[in-house]
Amino acid sequence: MSAPVNASSAGAYDFSQRHFKYVQTFMANETGISLADKKKSMVYGRLARCLRRTGMATFDDYFALVEQSKDERVAFINALTTNKTQFFRERHHFEFLAHQLIPQWQAAKQKRIRIWSAGCSTGEEPYTIASVLAGHGMLEGQLDVQILATDLDTQVLNTASNGTYSLEVAHTIPKNYLQHGFLKGKGIKQDLFKAKRLLRDVISFKQLNLKGEWPHKHTMDAIFCRNVMIYFERDTQQRLIERFWQQLVPGGVLFIGHSEGIGKMAEKFDNLGHTMYRKRE
Repeated sequence: MSAPVNASSAGAYDFSQRHFKYVQTFMANETGISLADKKKSMVYGRLARCLRRTGMATFDDYFALVEQSKDERVAFINALTTNKTQFFRERHHFEFLAHQLIPQWQAAKQKRIRIWSAGCSTGEEPYTIASVLAGHGMLEGQLDVQILATDLDTQVLNTASNGTYSLEVAHTIPKNYLQHGFLKGKGIKQDLFKAKRLLRDVISFKQLNLKGEWPHKHTMDAIFCRNVMIYFERDTQQRLIERFWQQLVPGGVLFIGHSEGIGKMAEKFDNLGHTMYRKRE
């Protein structure tokens, strides 16, 4: 058995290569996430907190608990998922939504709009989408607009559904969208801001494992899955792109992260540039 990670630290646990392999296999099988060997110290740090929280003395004891308890399986996955996001991240995607997609939908007098934020984290992406829609009059009148926002991590979904954020990050939101979509807190909440009900009412936050079954059957006009697939093995990435293609309406647009690609599915999309792809009709 290899030496424990952080063995010099008080309260350190023995975390062998066998333990790390268990974690790698579990995450790959359950979520599709590939944990590189260089992530061993990060994994140890996050899971050591789980051991302290549950009172487990060893990783073997903790893994036995994970196998037995559905709630602890969720906590285990939550601990190992990465949730980095911000409002209007990769702004060119939202400029395309504002100046290309929305005018297209308006010209076609489209009454039903469906958008999916896959890997929504703490909610900044779906609220950004909703604020752009609100800023261009898409959340008014008789339009049927719904944004599905999903993530594997149940903890971040709780934050997202609340829609409240530190005022420190508000500067990333363009002023006109900030005015349309958000309210500044008062009194003891003066350092916070919150998404207006106008935005919150069109977003449905749901827990979803992208590798598993997708309960929603309706097609999407746009899908945002950005900086999520980088954590998956290549074959899992390809399968996801294929499933996104199936989920899009003809002419629907897929937005992915700047370091991601669509591989062999390129023949079924028109490349719009800046990691935006339109499903060929």
